[in-house]
Amino acid sequence: MTEQNPAAPDKAPLPEPVAADRDVTGRKFHRARTEAAFTESQAPDTAQTRDSAYRLAFRDTEFLLREELRPVRFQLELLKCEMLLEEAGIGSTLVCYGSARIPAPEQAEAALATASTPERRKVVERLIANSKYYEEARRLGRLAGECNVVEDGKRQFVICSGGGPSIMEAANRGAHEAGAETIGLNIVLPHEQAPNEYVTPHLSFQFHYFALRKMHFLLRARAVAVFPGGFGTLDEFMELLTLIQTGKMKPIPILLFGRAYWNKVVNFEAMADEGVINHADLELFRWVETADEAWGHIVAFYGLEC
Repeated sequence: MTEQNPAAPDKAPLPEPVAADRDVTGRKFHRARTEAAFTESQAPDTAQTRDSAYRLAFRDTEFLLREELRPVRFQLELLKCEMLLEEAGIGSTLVCYGSARIPAPEQAEAALATASTPERRKVVERLIANSKYYEEARRLGRLAGECNVVEDGKRQFVICSGGGPSIMEAANRGAHEAGAETIGLNIVLPHEQAPNEYVTPHLSFQFHYFALRKMHFLLRARAVAVFPGGFGTLDEFMELLTLIQTGKMKPIPILLFGRAYWNKVVNFEAMADEGVINHADLELFRWVETADEAWGHIVAFYGLEC
């Protein structure tokens, strides 16, 4: 008779393999989500397990927010948006840049009521004068949404904006009214801001890094509409022009709304006359005033049947 060692721990018998365990091609390691559930449900409550050092690295927010982890956060912002857009079947986008301050026509009177000085009233009046572009952005979104281009099983020319108010809202709103999904790429800012209500919830993204946000604007862009706007719109517009001018990006339709506005704030002809750009560079974009003009150019450029 074999003598038992009383100091030896009891060993539970190994479970019998189930069918899935015998699958040659099956996964043998637990997924990260499963491992995370193990730690949450099975870890004893001790001083050691409560300390952040014990947390799984990918569940440790304090760790992920360290300065040294910036490259990892860059990669996460690149991957999250890319993967979710791919999973949602988004093939390409029609990007709409524009001001966050121009009011919708129905908000014009309320905006004017907030003007407390003659100087401020003059500014608000100019914003209201440009509110016609809210309606044009809204109509452009509707035209793209109604066309509903699908190629290779993916939706094309999906409206994509910065996700905020004003012109951005208008573009999302038009596509939403046409029954189409819309994308919003918001940015974290010191002052309060939130996605507009017309962005499709599962296509509403938030970015920490401007650079990654601007990259995602253009990765799927097959056309870009640029409406009157400020520093942010100028930044996005000029980067797009630079990418195409230098050959880093292939030409796409760039529709510049509001010739009177843009010629007042940027003297494109003077840049060409001074020799810092070529006169041919002025052909990189097309002047338009209406959504019908803009959409007509996109349809002609790609030979769409809408």
